[in-house]
Amino acid sequence: MLYVNEHQRASVQELGEVFQVSESTVRRDLKELEESNLLKRTHGGAVSLQNVNFEPSVIEKEDQFREEKMEIARKACEMISEGDTVLLDAGTTTLHLAREMRSLSNVRVITNSMIVLNELKDYRGLELSMVGGLLRYETLAFVGPMAETALEMVRVDKAFVATNGLDLEEGITTPNIIEAATKRKMFQIAKEVILLADHSKIGKVGYAKVADLSEIDHLIIDAGANDHFIDQLRKQGVSVTIA
Repeated sequence: MLYVNEHQRASVQELGEVFQVSESTVRRDLKELEESNLLKRTHGGAVSLQNVNFEPSVIEKEDQFREEKMEIARKACEMISEGDTVLLDAGTTTLHLAREMRSLSNVRVITNSMIVLNELKDYRGLELSMVGGLLRYETLAFVGPMAETALEMVRVDKAFVATNGLDLEEGITTPNIIEAATKRKMFQIAKEVILLADHSKIGKVGYAKVADLSEIDHLIIDAGANDHFIDQLRKQGVSVTIA
């Protein structure tokens, strides 16, 4: 467990070589550790649960990888055209995108984020709509059945979605199952889904799955992302922009 926590993920073969035991022994031990909720098994290995399902507040997250998030936001803003209807998910990177969008006009913005709403509420160049629902205090996002019903009423050109976890095998994940369902609805109503994520999200797996990576149309990520991850995404047909 300590090895997996330290390296975030490990394959069965890797663990067998490190601890000089058979792969069948590794699989048995991983099964027992997963049953004790100490890690999560994946196809061919395991990933750490350490800190993945603990969600810091949006205030705590805002200063993490701040420069990277700002660069991602600038690239995202370049993808928005006059006349677009865009959806901004709740997240600190989408908050930076909202700040960049104050230079735009004739764009319709829909969001479930209180902080995005607060950022844009005094700017008259954008038409702003708020999605209601159950408020999650950790993310200051409105989620749940009411939010999903509201989202079903609209269609957007581009959905800019945030994530907690980004893994080649497990896809896009988040710690909260209700928020994951609301994010899935965002995927369904968008002509184009654009995921905004800094490199720290790579390899992390949360409790609730949002979507497979192949369901993303475009990923904007910072230069800290490793080449292997980017190459594998592109093989799945995902367009990738490095900020």
